[in-house]
Amino acid sequence: MSKSILQNRPLMFLLYMSLFGVLLSMLLAFFPPSLHEDFGWRKPIVGSVFGLICVLGVVAAFFPKQCTNVLSFRKERGPAFHGDSELGGHHPHCGNFSPHVFQIENRRLCVACTGLTVGGLLALFGTVIYFFVGWRVEQNNVLMVLAGLLAVALGLFQFRVRQRGVRFSLNAGFVLGAFWGLVGIDGLLQSVIADLFLVALIVFWLFTRISISHWDHERICHTCDVAVCEFRKMREGLS
Repeated sequence: MSKSILQNRPLMFLLYMSLFGVLLSMLLAFFPPSLHEDFGWRKPIVGSVFGLICVLGVVAAFFPKQCTNVLSFRKERGPAFHGDSELGGHHPHCGNFSPHVFQIENRRLCVACTGLTVGGLLALFGTVIYFFVGWRVEQNNVLMVLAGLLAVALGLFQFRVRQRGVRFSLNAGFVLGAFWGLVGIDGLLQSVIADLFLVALIVFWLFTRISISHWDHERICHTCDVAVCEFRKMREGLS
């Protein structure tokens, strides 16, 4: 497993394509093509698709088994230990993972998943009031696109951040940024094709975000200097 993200070609491809999507979305905001369509169901269709993505993301965060399976930290293979600590969620009880978790009494919550959940709930609320109730942003469209795409870009590069609060904010902003970008593009282009294209980009950004998180977890374990680690043995046995 590559220690440096620059040595991981598949991951770098995903990251470059994600950044290309961010750049392309910016170009659409600054130089909007004439794609206005007289299609009355545009907002309900786009809102339903994006809302479904938000709901699925929130459900996955509330039921961490789905997130566990995506990241290949399989609880069903049996308890794993790092030193004398049992694995919780998809993070082992290890000091190297302390920036990745909130400890609330006896419950451990993934910082990233918690942030994505909060961002997803806020984005879902925004989806309802914009796509179904009729909230308008009008002159703020370009600003929303720029702010949203900046939040998405920062969310993709947050794996080096050590502060829990910052990690939480960047992951929440990642989802909210995607929503802001979608709202801004919808207001500027008023095109179901452009909206669904951006929704597809958002799904790709989410996949890239998950892949980077997976790589980061592997990197932390790969560079760990703990001599005896049952968790690492389990991971090597699954690979």
